[in-house]
Amino acid sequence: MVLSENRLTEILANIAGKSIAVIGDTMLDNYLWGDAIRISPEAPVPVVKLEREEIRIGGAANVADNVNVLGARPILLSIIGDDEPGRKLLARAHDLDLETSEIIIDENRQTTVKTRIVARHQQVCRVDRETVSDIEGKTLEALLNAFNNVSSVIDAVIISDYGKGVVTPRMVGQIVDSCCSYGFFIAVDPKEQHWEYYSGVDLIKPNHHETARATGIDTCDERGIENAGWRLLDITGAKSALVTTGERGMSLFEPGRNVKHLPTMARDVFDVTGAGDTVVAASTAAIVGGATLEEAAIIANHAAGVVVAEVGTAVATPAQIAASMTRERDKS
Repeated sequence: MVLSENRLTEILANIAGKSIAVIGDTMLDNYLWGDAIRISPEAPVPVVKLEREEIRIGGAANVADNVNVLGARPILLSIIGDDEPGRKLLARAHDLDLETSEIIIDENRQTTVKTRIVARHQQVCRVDRETVSDIEGKTLEALLNAFNNVSSVIDAVIISDYGKGVVTPRMVGQIVDSCCSYGFFIAVDPKEQHWEYYSGVDLIKPNHHETARATGIDTCDERGIENAGWRLLDITGAKSALVTTGERGMSLFEPGRNVKHLPTMARDVFDVTGAGDTVVAASTAAIVGGATLEEAAIIANHAAGVVVAEVGTAVATPAQIAASMTRERDKS
């Protein structure tokens, strides 16, 4: 499914100059790239010869990067530790021209770090260092104050919930209330243990595995996806849902309208890491650019098709999205 060239151009042009607050769990992604040419004599595991190391930003920071590439101005609100990974994260965000003045440093937490070892474009293992307790007290108040500081200059909000403790019931409740008062669009990339947090949000974006676990409904076929998607709206109290379904694409649920199934636009799939970040960023940016939910889902579907062809967290540029739609039109 595609938009006309003129309509896509109009939406992308309208995104420019909009501001989107991105709130949630931020992390540092450390990639160790190499080659595996033998099995260790110590254990049945590959020995990876390290060739290069790469630092990327993940979680809410990757959402913000995707928003930025699409032409909007992201304002990142998160919590990091007073540690070397936190400083690396801020430096990398600065390199990407991301607004980080509202990131709060908490000396009692550690910055989440995900270290991935990749050999021949295949992830061998991942090592996580993190604090997952809910923020509270002064830290929570500082985050809410940071949101109040930017609420007069934003056009939408994305909550990126990776279950590391930044997204709490009180935080979500107050931000949703503020968004309702101001008329902001609010989207959530959810964590499956937190379904009850998201009542009142405009769009929730789970994958089909999370949706199945939340609803107890098998999502292996189209009928199952449809039943589970409607049930998810009942459970969460969200106003709409965009359920990603892997190689099948995604499905959009809007009350009063038929389910819209969008087949995947991916030509190659190397890594789905961060694809959800791209979907929630692209759909929200499209909405502030004047798109309908269906148009936003179509744009997000093409953006997802771009990033899954990359290894690790990635972004989809307007030119790449337009090229994906051109290829699809040419097939018709």
